[in-house]
Amino acid sequence: MGQNVVQKIIDAHIVEGVPQAGTEVGITIDQTLTQDATGTMAYLQFEAMGFDRVQTEVSVSYVDHNTIQEGFENADDHAYLQSIAKKYGIYYSKPGNGICHQVHVERFGVPGKTLLGSDSHTPTGGGIGMIAIGAGGLDVAVAMGGGAFRLTYPRVVKVNLTGKLQPWVSAKDVILKVLEEVSTHGNVGTIIEYGGEGIANLSVPERATITNMGAETGATTSVFPSDEVTRLFLEAQERGSDWCEITADADAEYDRIIDLDLSTLEPMVACPHSPGNIKRVADIAGTPVDQVLVGSCTNGSLRDIYVTAEAVAGKHIAENISFGIAAGSKQVMEMTAKDGSLAKLIAGGGRVLETACGFCIGNSQAPRTDAVSFRTSNRNFYGRSGTNSADIYLVSPETAAAIALAGTVVDPREYFAQEEYPRFSLPEKFDIDDSMIVAPAEDGSSITVQRGPNIGNPPDKAPLDESLCGEATIVVGDKITTDHIMPAGSRLKYRSNIPKYSEFVFERNDPDFFKKCMKNKKAGVDNVIIAGDSYGQGSSREHAAICPMYLGVKLVVARSMERIHKANLINFGIVPAVFENPADYDTISQGNTLSVEHIRDAVESGSERVSMKVGDREIVLKLELTDMDRKLLRAGGKINAVREGILS
Repeated sequence: MGQNVVQKIIDAHIVEGVPQAGTEVGITIDQTLTQDATGTMAYLQFEAMGFDRVQTEVSVSYVDHNTIQEGFENADDHAYLQSIAKKYGIYYSKPGNGICHQVHVERFGVPGKTLLGSDSHTPTGGGIGMIAIGAGGLDVAVAMGGGAFRLTYPRVVKVNLTGKLQPWVSAKDVILKVLEEVSTHGNVGTIIEYGGEGIANLSVPERATITNMGAETGATTSVFPSDEVTRLFLEAQERGSDWCEITADADAEYDRIIDLDLSTLEPMVACPHSPGNIKRVADIAGTPVDQVLVGSCTNGSLRDIYVTAEAVAGKHIAENISFGIAAGSKQVMEMTAKDGSLAKLIAGGGRVLETACGFCIGNSQAPRTDAVSFRTSNRNFYGRSGTNSADIYLVSPETAAAIALAGTVVDPREYFAQEEYPRFSLPEKFDIDDSMIVAPAEDGSSITVQRGPNIGNPPDKAPLDESLCGEATIVVGDKITTDHIMPAGSRLKYRSNIPKYSEFVFERNDPDFFKKCMKNKKAGVDNVIIAGDSYGQGSSREHAAICPMYLGVKLVVARSMERIHKANLINFGIVPAVFENPADYDTISQGNTLSVEHIRDAVESGSERVSMKVGDREIVLKLELTDMDRKLLRAGGKINAVREGILS
């Protein structure tokens, strides 16, 4: 039996376990990436575990999240990141060089390699044929030290693409259609592989848009074959020697096949407050709009900025619209400046924003009260924009351009009906300037790491307690994201100061959560989080586990839990459990007294169930843990496990 692309790459990297769907395997990691919002803690953990040099083929530290915040904190953290990169063998991409995912595809990604990144949109690398996976920073730190990354050997879903996209329909509409088909949950342990004759009609930037936003499905990652399209892209980046062909065998098998005819697609939109709330743009035509933003790691490529500029050229943005454009990398910014695209956007009334994550994570361009904002980014979670009352919609650059000009929601096919669609052609050669990428020292032993006053150390965690006795400190609903747990935006500057950052845990859900936790912690009462379905969606930010751990959270019980966040909880010694009977969720209220006797014995012995007392009632919880998960929890987390030699 032949192999698919996923199997070819993963099987070549397995060092532990057997390639059987549903079982745990350990794979070697060729490349890693971090960004400043997660990287600072990742490198503090790397130091704490005693590593003296990265062992990967390539590791890159990007600064792209916190580039414009007030105060000394971010600048100090950037100095720390640059010095530690120089010392330990890591490339450093300076602020302004671009968003990690865009730059990595341009300058570092290699087909057939594995990439582990401390950002949930690391799967962008699947656009050039990598197995690129988002994870918590601690997992990335272990991988940089040469440790294997453990994952569930995946089920593989093939999206079989045929046909060709019609004018004013683009890759963003493809992934929104896929999200409509597979939703944002229920895909844990799955990798989505794209194939079929239709992929030949999608450029690498278009493929990267699709794999980037594939993170919203909850799948482990998404991947395209490495083919002639990939070769031409890498050659244009002067990296032709990095190319190799990786395609599925003719007799490869899949767990599911989804057929999608590109020629039948139409402009789509993700409505508030979920990337999975999908409608046709035509269904919401006429909706008033206040803000339109084009860019981010999802749609900030040369192709996206060029098409937007050509659509706007010679016209003016509607008077009621605030219109911003953020290129995904310095390369894109420079090339669009040279070819006149930026000039066309500025002349039309556009605001050129910094080449950074910016508006996507609520670090800039927060909309007004009760605003309607249309964006080409990848997430529209409640409050993520920086304005809780705003409604955020996700669309393609083509749709965004039409709305910005019309001043209201309009189908771009209708708005531009009399105009020729601006087809983008891949340049034979991209402008190459890596001057903002700082290479590491060959010998970093003499380099002093710079530590500002905002930089602390990873908090310590004791081994797992024999029993748990506490209260349901908070009860939250379905689809609670890591943005709910650990807000970004203006709070991100405290990412390396855990005691301070912990003050903002769940501040949108319960402003008093921090105070309740600290009161219980001082009194010796364990804190427990109770949640509904798909707890921990969204970002890979491990602070959504570190800060609750610092606050004394010992257990999280949910109806279901997402992959990265569950792994982060385990990494920091918090037991993740799910209700055996989902209806039991409805019987627990905030403040209820909870206890789990002999929880350590249950974890150590391999028990798959444990009883939790709620007052005078008992509820059965499932412990869906691997053998390694249990070892990590017993030790009190991954840092302890490395120090004790449990994890090498």
